[in-house]
Amino acid sequence: MSPESPDTRPEPVEGGEDGLRHVQAAAADAEPADGPERGRRAASHPPAKAKPRSFPWSDLATTLAAFVLAFFVGALLMIFSDSAVRQTFTYFFAQPGDALAASVEKVGSAYSALLQGALGGYGPITETMAQSAPLICAGLGVGIAFRAGLFNIGAQGQAILGAILAAYVGFAWHLPPVIHLVVALLGGLIGGGIWGGIVGWLKARTGAHEVIVTIMMNYIAAGLLAYLLTTTVFKRPGRTDPISPIVDWNATFPRLEGGQLHLGFLLALLAALGVWWLLDRSTTGFAIRAVGANPHAAATAGMSVARTTVITMVLAGALAGLAGVQAALGPTASGVPVPLSAGIVGSIGFDAITVALLGRSKPLGIVLAGLLFGGLHAGGLAMQSIAQTPLTLTTVLQALIVLFVAAPGLVHRILPFVKVRRARGVGPVPEGGLA
Repeated sequence: MSPESPDTRPEPVEGGEDGLRHVQAAAADAEPADGPERGRRAASHPPAKAKPRSFPWSDLATTLAAFVLAFFVGALLMIFSDSAVRQTFTYFFAQPGDALAASVEKVGSAYSALLQGALGGYGPITETMAQSAPLICAGLGVGIAFRAGLFNIGAQGQAILGAILAAYVGFAWHLPPVIHLVVALLGGLIGGGIWGGIVGWLKARTGAHEVIVTIMMNYIAAGLLAYLLTTTVFKRPGRTDPISPIVDWNATFPRLEGGQLHLGFLLALLAALGVWWLLDRSTTGFAIRAVGANPHAAATAGMSVARTTVITMVLAGALAGLAGVQAALGPTASGVPVPLSAGIVGSIGFDAITVALLGRSKPLGIVLAGLLFGGLHAGGLAMQSIAQTPLTLTTVLQALIVLFVAAPGLVHRILPFVKVRRARGVGPVPEGGLA
């Protein structure tokens, strides 16, 4: 910019929906033009007036319809996968009541067992909360990346790193109560944050696509865990199989007596509250949302897209690392955490993607989606033992729910009376350096 030309960069904007509209309009005003033409263009774009927010009834209707369709398809799968029920359909036209009664009994007993196993008393409710805690944390990690226009498939690897460091601090260090738990928790957060930060740095510095990088980082994290479990530092003395020593009692999440509810669920809710405050009430969160809405306009408004990318991935990795901490320090029914092993985090990182999608990347939605999937996990065992229904059906139900939620057009095609709001696209984060 020449010394005599005026500085036409937009003034810094505050957070909120008005600010986002200001940033999105900045790209149009930033095109090169002479002074008079620039003034006329600026005058032709007055600040947009804030519109009152309305309750998203269409989103709620679409989500409820997706649940109905998912459980309906699940019922059909149960009916046609049961040999005894199928047998009644061979003489359907002679005695249709037998087929209908057998179908209703099969579906009713299965879904009743699922509900009983998830919400049927103090024990099942606390089990649902315990199962949902890591899903909420990892879902927040995926969701906050979504809000910045990033697809964080690496929550699995970030959770593994969080579990490795938290478990190591838990069984290798011997610290006083409270301090030991805090240090192990911080270790997991730092591990996940570093693992996610590497992805953000590569994205911002070299333009490497975060999807490819996070997938590879998942494999590296899994391989690193498998190697560490063969070393003398991580292998339990006297054992030949790859399993770590038991985490000290001082580093274990405290839990309520008579149930599975532990401190990790409270931490998950606090994390959701923190992410909400960050995205809706802070300058950093406003930059994250602005970059996700329109990275070019955000850059025009003076925001560093590269720096925002790195910060977002560090936060996403830390949240996914917190999920790994939940897996490593959360007590089981016996009161002792699961020792570090190759399958310590299960499929938490991949389930987090579906949780974030179902929750529409909003903290409250992610909490509710995590509770739903936690209930499906907790109730799946009861459904298998009581109704003799395969445990994998709960996984099918999760996939069907996400399928219908992610495809509102399909829901509208099947149920035309359900109105679907048009989705707004999110542009990718542009490649560039750490400017």
